[in-house]
Amino acid sequence: RLQADGFWAVGARTYVMGVLNVTPDSFSDGGKFNSDVKAAVDQAKRMIDEGANIIDVGGQSTRPNAARVSPEEECNRVTPVIRELATVIGGDVAISVDTFYGSVAKAAIEAGAHIINDVSGGTLDPT
Repeated sequence: RLQADGFWAVGARTYVMGVLNVTPDSFSDGGKFNSDVKAAVDQAKRMIDEGANIIDVGGQSTRPNAARVSPEEECNRVTPVIRELATVIGGDVAISVDTFYGSVAKAAIEAGAHIINDVSGGTLDPT
């Protein structure tokens, strides 16, 4: 459970992140959760039941040579899932968004995400 200030006691325990790809070209699930918010949320619930403390929602493949999608497309993929997750799981599990777009990060936080997971460390979109 998140502490009252929204953070964890770092070093007190190990945290597990469940990766929820909502992309049509996901290498891990074959795109099963791309266009179905309910299926994506059900998968997140399964990961939580299996021990995940963080659900990381990604709407763009970061595999080598993957075609980039626009910030608008990525936002359309991740924000409905994040919004529903925030409603369903509340403060029991942290919600993370995997994006390097500043506009997607902002929309995700507004939808209920707690963490921004930027594989570029802010170098691909410094906004």
